[in-house]
Amino acid sequence: MNFDLKTLELAAAASEKCDLLVVLLPDGLKPGKDALSALAALAIKNGDLSTKAGKQLQLYQVPAVAARRVVLVGHGDGSARATRQAVQAVGSAIKAAQTKRLVLCFAGKASAGAVSACVQAVAEASYVYVTTKSKAEARSLNRCVVGVQDAPAAREDFDAGVALVAGIEFAREWGNRPANHATPSLLADAARTLAKLPRIQCKVHGPAEVARLGMGAFLAVARGSEEPLRFIELRYNGAAKDQPPVVLVGKGITFDTGGISIKPAPEMDEMKFDMCGAASVLGAFRALGELQPPINVVGLIPACENMPDGRAVKPGDVVTSMSGQTIEVLNTDAEGRLVLCDALTYAARFKPAAVVDVATLTGACVIALGGVRSGMFSNNDALASALHAAGEVAQDPCWRMPLDDDYAEGLKSNFADMGNVAGRAGGSITAAKFLQKYVGEMPWAHLDIAGTAWKGGASKGATGRPVGLLIHYLLGQAQVAQPARKPATAKRAPRAKAP
Repeated sequence: MNFDLKTLELAAAASEKCDLLVVLLPDGLKPGKDALSALAALAIKNGDLSTKAGKQLQLYQVPAVAARRVVLVGHGDGSARATRQAVQAVGSAIKAAQTKRLVLCFAGKASAGAVSACVQAVAEASYVYVTTKSKAEARSLNRCVVGVQDAPAAREDFDAGVALVAGIEFAREWGNRPANHATPSLLADAARTLAKLPRIQCKVHGPAEVARLGMGAFLAVARGSEEPLRFIELRYNGAAKDQPPVVLVGKGITFDTGGISIKPAPEMDEMKFDMCGAASVLGAFRALGELQPPINVVGLIPACENMPDGRAVKPGDVVTSMSGQTIEVLNTDAEGRLVLCDALTYAARFKPAAVVDVATLTGACVIALGGVRSGMFSNNDALASALHAAGEVAQDPCWRMPLDDDYAEGLKSNFADMGNVAGRAGGSITAAKFLQKYVGEMPWAHLDIAGTAWKGGASKGATGRPVGLLIHYLLGQAQVAQPARKPATAKRAPRAKAP
């Protein structure tokens, strides 16, 4: 889908030929003398429309308006959050088959982040998964014009929104693909396509290389599958070589049966989403390729399946991680932390400014936070604050959880340096405590996205979270680092086509 940004007052918006015209009406609207303004003012005066975010009035073939359908929708205080609510409220009209060209016009001044939120909400409302459908209709909406009072002033916000859409939809695509269409090898191929974007490099390690690295925990998880593992290494080089990178680590279990500790059959199909941490890292790099911020970023994705067969790791087996620490595998369904711990050890070689791992790690986090906020654990207050703030701005929120040392007591083992589980109580916390044993003094945060990476039921599908949070965090870190260090000299690349 194509997005355009245009300086557009309501009087001019009435002349825009389109299938659907959406007009965002803020609190305290001061209507002009044009037809749309008069119509909105009359509807508000008579109580047929409220400017509360999401309240709407749908109209058809309005005289003196070129659009076939018009929706007047309340925009509340005009904030990014209100913008998202307003656009979501008209989502069914945006997604309708007859809506091929959409004009969305801000009747008031676009506040900071509102244009980006608008673009993202339109993309979310119109998204359609088609990859494995034989006769599926593609997304009907092919062009969206965003009209604002001052297009040049809103350009940076608009470009950020378009880049985030590219990243989020890349993550959603790979999250939604069935496991036989998103194997570790195919995930590696997806990462390689990102290397076509400016400043991005990709390296893929196979089983032999992973064995030479001594990643015994990662290898143990992959043993039960016929699909060969892949360890994906992405690099975005946007700053000077001596600037420490931020390392993003994404859990890439492309299908999780639970292994020998096999999961119950109901809803096991949703375990194709167990690589959404990996998908979010891919999506973040897709957005970085568009935005080109002055920062260095490394992406690490340990990708494999967790399957039960005669070679699979068994409960009670002891494996040796890349760090040299031994692990008693008490439950083979706690496999995500086993692949992540080796990736976290590998991350230390980059001497990172920060490490953020992203994983659909525990059902316990879903019980704790539901599907609203991702769980966030960190050994560094500054990093935790930055991630929390980024999530709020991105409307992709997280919530900091505790990491008291007492929670690690249950990980003690009689037969290894630690067990991989510590019982049901505080399960998301003990999982984080396990990972913390592999980060040393590195500033580190763990995002448990088990409740936010996908939705079930009638709206089943990947959400693309937390790409928005990650990108806003990285952009914030780029701003912090920019005054102190001279970024790599390069002209901004033209917007790349999606790989």
